[in-house]
Amino acid sequence: MKKSETKVYKELLLAMRSRLRGDVTAMADAALNKTRAEASGDLSLMPIHMADVGTDNYEQEFTLALMQNEEGVLGLVESALERIEEGEYGTCQECQGRIPKTRLSAIPHTPYCIKCASKLENA
Repeated sequence: MKKSETKVYKELLLAMRSRLRGDVTAMADAALNKTRAEASGDLSLMPIHMADVGTDNYEQEFTLALMQNEEGVLGLVESALERIEEGEYGTCQECQGRIPKTRLSAIPHTPYCIKCASKLENA
């Protein structure tokens, strides 16, 4: 893929990386840095109900799972940016074929063409 063609995808990936970094940071703050009282706005000194503790734990686990997913996508975005710099962007890492521009427009961080992605998904 030509340098002029990759410029659009690079800008898209940089914006995506910036958004994901902000999302992951915000989720980390929400999941790890707040006490139960801060998270719920509870100013009471009354004992905590067990159901509230369970809800808090569920919300923390859910946020951590979202963070893990976002970090995985962030890793794919970083890899795609590296492939742009190396001149390998738009080439399937499995079959070395061309990744269609429509696929790259939909999923700019994908390292695989549709055929190879389907094979890897079903494996």
